[in-house]
Amino acid sequence: MKTSFAIQILPNMGTTEETIRVVDEVIAYIASTGLSYYVGPFETTVEGDDFDQLMDVVRNCIQTAADAGSEKIAAYIKFSYAPNGKILTIDEKVTKHHK
Repeated sequence: MKTSFAIQILPNMGTTEETIRVVDEVIAYIASTGLSYYVGPFETTVEGDDFDQLMDVVRNCIQTAADAGSEKIAAYIKFSYAPNGKILTIDEKVTKHHK
């Protein structure tokens, strides 16, 4: 694994139910990419080898929230990238904590 990012999408919606609906649509989009991902309580982590592909996924997450009806979207993103090496995978980071 060479690249991973964590994304938190905060759509500006009127109700909690609408906010959850939009976030669920973003997570469904992430699932549709076929990339490895992990949904946490505050953010979703996605990993892969192609930096440009993951940057496209970030852009599409934000667009998915807009297409779902959010007029304003705050997106908090963290990247880990090792162009010539390896980063820790999701499993390496969290598996020991979920036994």
